[in-house]
Amino acid sequence: MRILVLDTIHGGAELAGALRGAGHQVDEVDVYRGQAGISIEEALVRTYDLVTAPVHLDPDHPLLRRHGPAVSHHEAVKRILDSGRLPHPFVEITGTRGKTTTAHALATLLPGPGVLHTSTGTYRYPERELLWKKSITPASLIPAALEAVRIGGWLVAEESLGVTAAGDVAVLTSPEDYPVAAGKKRAVAEKCRLLSRAKTVVLPPGIDLPGAVAVDGVVSFEGQTCRYAGNGIAGSFENPLCTLPGYRTPLSLAAATVCVLGIDPSPLGRFTALPGRMAARWEGDILIVDNANSGTNMATTVEAARYARELSGGAPLTLVIGEEARAICEGFSRNEVLRTVSTVAPAETIYVGEGHPAATLESGLDAARKITPEGAIVLAVKTWR
Repeated sequence: MRILVLDTIHGGAELAGALRGAGHQVDEVDVYRGQAGISIEEALVRTYDLVTAPVHLDPDHPLLRRHGPAVSHHEAVKRILDSGRLPHPFVEITGTRGKTTTAHALATLLPGPGVLHTSTGTYRYPERELLWKKSITPASLIPAALEAVRIGGWLVAEESLGVTAAGDVAVLTSPEDYPVAAGKKRAVAEKCRLLSRAKTVVLPPGIDLPGAVAVDGVVSFEGQTCRYAGNGIAGSFENPLCTLPGYRTPLSLAAATVCVLGIDPSPLGRFTALPGRMAARWEGDILIVDNANSGTNMATTVEAARYARELSGGAPLTLVIGEEARAICEGFSRNEVLRTVSTVAPAETIYVGEGHPAATLESGLDAARKITPEGAIVLAVKTWR
């Protein structure tokens, strides 16, 4: 087939390469920068059997108006994956927040060899060996799936803005919605459209899809105790992380998902906090609660401060807050940062980002250590880890 791939900077170049490897004639257009592939003008006068575009592209883009409806990058990747062997079990995870924690929790429960593909890196299990660190665009799933098949193992994969629906289970981690595609589409609607094609779907509270597994119908919490019952598997586990909203939903989604797969989730009682996701440690007389990650926002920062005060007995708190130089698609705006500081009411504040003395998370932490001889430091910097 003659295929046109739109957007080379969000996985499109990798997708185009995979399609060429499958024997197709492929053109690619860098619709945002105009620096790679052929020009928009050239693509407008050519003819194609198939056009594929990311879900966030403006549906009124000239190439989409000229060549008709496009399949999403997610759907194009599914066609590639379906043409070969698939790993098993294969779990896809999407959502605005909680993807990485849910993925890591799932990986601790699946037996045997496997591949964990996340925004923090792609790892081979059980060694937890870092294979590479790339994006979580749909096309990034292809090498992860190939590696999982090569080792005869499972695959747990984070994906942005939807799923390919090639896996055994697709998980949505959060119900938050926001505009995409030049404000002409809604993120949740696009995610649900793609999720609806999956074999089995596990959903968080606040979202409903026909035939899906609702997590609150399988899992419940009471303090540190998580109880689960589904697919003939019932039991409970205790974990202090169950008291944290940022962990409660990922743990419940992981528990419900493995119940669907016929696996008991009780080992989640030993699951520990991930770096940048409420991980707490002591450095002498200073408690550091690390909540610096790509999903850091006002709600997670307020919760991190509450957690730090609980663990430190209400000691004075220094807040390190901001975002590293526009590394994240959905930023931590100045107004949101100021509202967060007002809500948390720390004893001291270190601002991180452009225009501040501390440009990075590390320099912000160094500055906080100098002014915090004892007490607590909360890291709330939006950054890739």
